Amino acid sequence: MSKWLDKRSAVSESSTLDNPSRGVYEAFGVPFGRGIVVTPGTAMRSTAVLGCVRILAESIASLPLPVYRRLKPRGKERTNHPVGPLLQLQPNPRMTAFTFRETLMAHILLWGNAYAEIEHNERGDIVALWPIPPYRVEHMETAKGDPFYRVSTKDGQQHNVPFYAMLHIPGLSFDGRKGISVIAWARQAIELAQATEQFGAEFFANGTNVGAVATHPASLSEEAFKRLQNSLREKYEGLGKSHRLMLLEEGMTFTKNTIPPNDAQFLETRKFQVSEIARIFRVPPHMLADLERATFSNIEQQGIDFVTHTLRPWAIRIEQAINIRLFDSNEQKRLFVEHLMEGLLRGDSQARSAFYKEMFNIGVYSQNDIREKENDNPIPGGDRYYVPLNMIPVDMLDQYYEGKLNPKGGDNHNENGEQGATGDPVAGEQVGDPESGGGTS
Repeated sequence: MSKWLDKRSAVSESSTLDNPSRGVYEAFGVPFGRGIVVTPGTAMRSTAVLGCVRILAESIASLPLPVYRRLKPRGKERTNHPVGPLLQLQPNPRMTAFTFRETLMAHILLWGNAYAEIEHNERGDIVALWPIPPYRVEHMETAKGDPFYRVSTKDGQQHNVPFYAMLHIPGLSFDGRKGISVIAWARQAIELAQATEQFGAEFFANGTNVGAVATHPASLSEEAFKRLQNSLREKYEGLGKSHRLMLLEEGMTFTKNTIPPNDAQFLETRKFQVSEIARIFRVPPHMLADLERATFSNIEQQGIDFVTHTLRPWAIRIEQAINIRLFDSNEQKRLFVEHLMEGLLRGDSQARSAFYKEMFNIGVYSQNDIREKENDNPIPGGDRYYVPLNMIPVDMLDQYYEGKLNPKGGDNHNENGEQGATGDPVAGEQVGDPESGGGTS
């Protein structure tokens, strides 16, 4: 074992209130108000936090993540690298790739960091990836400053993991090494959401909020009270007896209760906290079933904005961590992973049709390219690319007008030996003189 993995020579990074070494805030939480403790676990009790974490984790995990090889001079193609099945099929014998990537994304969102130990075989090939809860990982350094990770197991044992054998994906960071926990920094906003939910639960469980009050100017005997109670139940209780005229005797009055202003403000506070938590995770409110400001005209654009400004930064963060940790220095020059996000950016059928038509007309997409993007099988002869006949490269305009452009080489004659003034790349196509007003025939 290398000396920088020796526990005796290891020193932990300094622990502060902002960056506790064992994740004090994340593991134990900080109590507020009436004993509310905000931790990654308790934060998930808030429906808004649960919704945001699920949306982001499931969205990232559902994106294809193939391994590409760079082509020369440019371009890329998919390759059958051993890392590919680990990221798209099964990273280890106990979970699927979707579950693995979903778990890592949830760890980043709640703890600010995601860790997965890289298992190598005797030849040094990567054979498995094992996710580790962030609260079980410590960032350590030797006396010489060499980094490594100390992992605590469920039974209290500890073992050291070399720096190269850990896939670490940090979130937003202040030092570039360890990400910060969004839950820790925004815990007061989450605590307020939990406090309103707790208040509502206690109010409806223990509080009294009657719909109306009948008042008698004097005291009633027990017999008179029972008779009045039975009369009200028989004549006025139940949906079928609603809106009846009530007859009161002996100076009794009837008062109907309404929602107090403070109760109405409680409902507004709950609605605001949904938007507040959505703002923390950069999730559009309509994805949390808050459609108050969503319309049919802007909800599609909000979805595209979610992909561009929320999912894409997370995808790049994950891609770069994988590229530098799962590929060696030689492979990094020619191999890389990339999320396929194009499907999430597609508009409606009319917008896609217009886009495909434009790309087909300028020779960017073939028929099979379009069919592949629409998840259809290729067709025979569908790999040809077409370009318009009335277009020409800008640097060939002078040759075209001077009649010197000939796609077959030699002088500018057609197949019949007749000289023509055409520069069109299709034989037999005659283009008239632009100055004489002639057209194409």
